[in-house]
Amino acid sequence: MTNMKKRLGRIGIVSGALSFSDSPKVDEAATELDALGFGAIWVPGGLTGGVHAKVSRMLAATRNCVIATGILNLWYQPAEELGQWWREGCADRSRVLLGIGVSHGPFIGADYKKPLAVMSDYLDALDRQTIPRENICLAALAPKMLELSRTRTAGTHPYLVPPEHSAWAREQLGPDALLAPEQGVILETDPAKARAIARSNLETYLALPNYVNNWRRLGFTDEDFSGPSDRLVDALFAWGNLGQIRERVEAHVAAGADHVALQVIQSEKVGDLEEARASWRELAALL
Repeated sequence: MTNMKKRLGRIGIVSGALSFSDSPKVDEAATELDALGFGAIWVPGGLTGGVHAKVSRMLAATRNCVIATGILNLWYQPAEELGQWWREGCADRSRVLLGIGVSHGPFIGADYKKPLAVMSDYLDALDRQTIPRENICLAALAPKMLELSRTRTAGTHPYLVPPEHSAWAREQLGPDALLAPEQGVILETDPAKARAIARSNLETYLALPNYVNNWRRLGFTDEDFSGPSDRLVDALFAWGNLGQIRERVEAHVAAGADHVALQVIQSEKVGDLEEARASWRELAALL
């Protein structure tokens, strides 16, 4: 087991509430997550640059957990800028994992090129910046990007995937590469309410070919994408009581995941830090 795998532990937290807020309570919340014992805080930043500054803030507020980007969008984050930060501004490199993604054509527009070639070029640039490969992982879903994550980085951080993808990804990656899937969590036991929250969250992703094609590889069809179906919703989101959330985490681990990054999917107060913190305290029982 690599040192990064050991540091990550089994469960982390993905938090847009931490990433997109300037509130002084962000530091307090990160400190609490660290004290609760979560192995990592995953900081989203896929639609902006400057995510390394958010990592620095989280490093300063914590002492033990890994601070990971989930994800850093290579289109908005020049490798040279990231390298300068790594050499001169990163307070504790041993606790940093740079999850990198190539984003989506609908977001980037006419400049969007072949994802595999763009990612390979970006990794070449990070090599020139002397950022160790153990401190990098890729937001990989498909076979070729998974292979690139296996050969060029510590591994992969797949997003919006069920345990079946974790099993398939482990086959592609072999036994040694890091597999750290994101798992959406809805702490709601009423099926209708939970699925309504999930469907609202899925709206944006159903328009993105990378995700839809990945779900097709797992056996989902156009019928599942219309609605979307309960089958798709229940596969992608863990909802219910703490025991049901635990079952989903254990399913990913049994399928080959080293670490599961839990993202609390909120309902009416999207990005509400206090609501998120209450959920994290409840999820800490899984540690």
